[in-house]
Amino acid sequence: MKTKPTINRTFIAFISVFAFAAVITLLSSFGGPRSNINPGEIDSLKGLKDFYKGYFPIGVAVTPTNIEGVTGEFIKKHFNSLTCENVMKPALIHPSEKKYFWDDADKIVNFAQANGMKVRGHTLCWHSQTGAWMFKDSLGNQVTKEVALSRLKDHITTVVSRFKGKVYAWDVLNEAVVDDADTSKVYRASMWYKICGEEFIPKIYQWAHEADPKAVLFYNDYNTEIPVKRDKIYNMLKKLLANGVPINAIGLQGHWHINDPSEKNITDAINKFSSLGLKVQITELDVSTIPEKDTVKTYTPEREQQQIDFYKMAFKVFREKKDLITGVTFWNISDGRSWLDRPNRQTHPLLFDNNLKPKKAYWEVVKF
Repeated sequence: MKTKPTINRTFIAFISVFAFAAVITLLSSFGGPRSNINPGEIDSLKGLKDFYKGYFPIGVAVTPTNIEGVTGEFIKKHFNSLTCENVMKPALIHPSEKKYFWDDADKIVNFAQANGMKVRGHTLCWHSQTGAWMFKDSLGNQVTKEVALSRLKDHITTVVSRFKGKVYAWDVLNEAVVDDADTSKVYRASMWYKICGEEFIPKIYQWAHEADPKAVLFYNDYNTEIPVKRDKIYNMLKKLLANGVPINAIGLQGHWHINDPSEKNITDAINKFSSLGLKVQITELDVSTIPEKDTVKTYTPEREQQQIDFYKMAFKVFREKKDLITGVTFWNISDGRSWLDRPNRQTHPLLFDNNLKPKKAYWEVVKF
């Protein structure tokens, strides 16, 4: 009979410890109970959208290059809704009367569809980034109201029809209400308003609705929390709704600063607009640490803390109003890619830094 080999007990103990450690590591990777987790470890487990599952989609404005490579993977991890930051604006997608440029918008929409993301369309009618050809004839003269409306109808019908079933919501009208303390002044003196008066507003919603009856149609604007402008917008929307115009929702852009608006003004705006039966979204969120009129351009620890406190407050309001809010979208993915940042003016407005790493404000937004 052969003698059984003797097994080294020290070796058995080592193997046991190693196996136990492996099991613990495996369990933790599935999100099991963990203690003393560092922020970096949490970042490896969840994306921003995962923390807000059950509340509302978390979106981001992107460019065609954002969705490639490392940033593309970053977007897939943290967001479940996309907005084209620029490439669906009239001047870019419809550069001349007989020419549409679809490539960039298609690329973003296709990326979203491939990764199970929603898409917001931005924007169909705006006073800015609209081709001058919309308002001029072949001789350079201003066109008539009939010609302007015909061109606008063609633009909206063509764009919305192309993305029917792929873009679930549209910012049909963007920033039509003027920033003025005078309550008698309501509409921005855009070329659309100068040529067509108020008449173009109900028409563009009707054309968008006809092109895609299932799309959610938004009015989108900034400074919606300032009581004077808020009330102007409210009264405009109330009148349009009373006349049967198919407006479904309002976008509060959320280009905010570390000291403005107040929690009360944000809450009041959400409550007031939702009282009209409208869905509410925060559509272009960023929180600058350096307001436009501020002569101090330094990013200090004090300003950083103010930003942390502001983001914490704002998302507390959003969570409390989750039955009214149907989405929150950041205006680009990180500080280094923000429209607010310039070489001599770094505002650090978002939750991720230049290297796509979560900032302190991020951890306050997801800690609830």
